[in-house]
Amino acid sequence: MEITHSIGYILAIFVGITLGLVGSGGSILSVPILVYVMGVEPILATAYSLFIVGTTALFGGFQKAKQKLVDFKKVVLFGIPTILAVFVTRKILVPSIPDVVFSTPSFTLHKSVLIMVVFAIVMIAASVRMIKPLKEKITNNDKLNYISIFLQGLFIGLVAGFVGAGGGFLIIPALLFLAKTPMKMAVGTSLFIVSAQSLIGFIGDIRPDQNIEWNALLIFTTCSIIGVFIGSYLSKKIEGEKLKTGFGWFVLAMGIYIIIKEIILK
Repeated sequence: MEITHSIGYILAIFVGITLGLVGSGGSILSVPILVYVMGVEPILATAYSLFIVGTTALFGGFQKAKQKLVDFKKVVLFGIPTILAVFVTRKILVPSIPDVVFSTPSFTLHKSVLIMVVFAIVMIAASVRMIKPLKEKITNNDKLNYISIFLQGLFIGLVAGFVGAGGGFLIIPALLFLAKTPMKMAVGTSLFIVSAQSLIGFIGDIRPDQNIEWNALLIFTTCSIIGVFIGSYLSKKIEGEKLKTGFGWFVLAMGIYIIIKEIILK
């Protein structure tokens, strides 16, 4: 086993911890780990990430359900449009993008770089909303805007499918601000939505020409599942608002790092 793979498996535990703590962030960690640590090609890394995050989130979701921290009505409301969008995106949109998206004599934009940069921009945008303190108390009794939730679900699925993310970093803000869900309930609800759309997205992504290293993928996923149980335990001891703000700063830092890595340091 290569040393880089061993490091990647150790870091996979933190992928699960992040999911268990805040119901998102698995892809924010898994894609950079797969690309920059384990040397997986970015397009394939996004497919791996969907499987890893989807499977890990499913285990975490059952843990939250036992604690009565899952709103299954909102799982369905967000889940249907996000699953449809992520499947179509991985099956049709992503494969249709050429390897060289744009080229001039002095600059060439490759598909892999485009995906990583879009990933980073979305992370930064989501982080700003997460860092801002809530202006009003969120309760489950507030009236829901079903049209906004459906449209947001389509957008989340499109973005998540494009960058190979579970979409939790977008689902959490949507649950907080559109669906009026308390933070700890949003975490558990997000895990089930992330799991469904990620695994469906992975199925839509499987193609005959893909060379999937199942052994490495399953080991990484197992380590991540161990982490989600650790994160779920830690979440019982940390205040929900602190989780939201802390995760926002983390997402911001990772987004800036990816842009520097892909554009400035190339």
